Amino acid sequence: MRRIIVSIFVGVAALALASCSSSDGAKGGAAGSDGGYKVAIAQYASFPPLDEAVAGFKDAVQQAGLDVSYDVSNAQGDQTNVNSIASKYASGDYDLVFAIATPMAQSIAQNVVDVPVLFTAVTDPVTAELVKSNEAPGYNVTGTTDMNPVAQQIDLVKQVIPDAHKIGVIYSSGEVNSQVQVKMAKAEAKKQGLEVVEKTITNTAEVQQAAQTLTGVDAIYIPTDNTVIAALDSVLQVAEEKGILTVTGDTSSVENGAALTLGLDYRELGHQTGEMAVKILKGEVQPKTMPVESQKKPQLVVNPEAAKKQGHPLSDELLAKADKTIK
Repeated sequence: MRRIIVSIFVGVAALALASCSSSDGAKGGAAGSDGGYKVAIAQYASFPPLDEAVAGFKDAVQQAGLDVSYDVSNAQGDQTNVNSIASKYASGDYDLVFAIATPMAQSIAQNVVDVPVLFTAVTDPVTAELVKSNEAPGYNVTGTTDMNPVAQQIDLVKQVIPDAHKIGVIYSSGEVNSQVQVKMAKAEAKKQGLEVVEKTITNTAEVQQAAQTLTGVDAIYIPTDNTVIAALDSVLQVAEEKGILTVTGDTSSVENGAALTLGLDYRELGHQTGEMAVKILKGEVQPKTMPVESQKKPQLVVNPEAAKKQGHPLSDELLAKADKTIK
């Protein structure tokens, strides 16, 4: 199934894609045989975690001193644009394609088969059929996973609210990465004696309604779901109105108003992916033999003010353990 080539390209999508693309350059010392490398960046949507991943990627490439020009496209969370971008890059002349988030990585991997592809912000590359295994990818595709310490994130609910009995989870029914995390969250919640109320959505417009229907929950858990995070403000508004704690899968969401997480720094994750790109561009390694990498140490990031607004002040003990405190 992984090697089936999917090519969907319609006129309307092409027009939409034209408004989502841009080019820029990053000059350094080393260069390819043609005087420089050309890297395509395919981003699923624009919101802090994914934007940070792109910035980190470019930082790493620049620090390596490579002469690189970028062709950047952003699907703005629209699947038609995702498919159009993949078709565009499949027919282009690139040294490497960098895909951000699971939906984009899947479409790129299905279309771009003869150029190295790197992904990031993908929770389970094997389930997403991007690689044969994390240890030996086997294709022209590898990258970094944003698999979270989900069990520890669920445990944070009990650390803040010891007598919590019910948590809500909002996620996109179309994102395999979210399905994996929710399965893990439910398993840990059961161990903790927590009832889980699931609300699935298909687009950002449905997020606020989903949050509003989570009645009687002590906390809302938001996995690294692209659709929900893009509408994070809607969830936070409901959380503040109803006094519900918010725990997220990524650190950027805490910086933007969620209460806390033990999660990943997406700029670091992007930087790590950029370091992999440097090795591939230099010809030191091929994606098929380059293991999928993960961020080794998650960060405990807390937002005391946000927690207060949600009616659940954080303890001094928890604040003392934080790697980063949002002021």
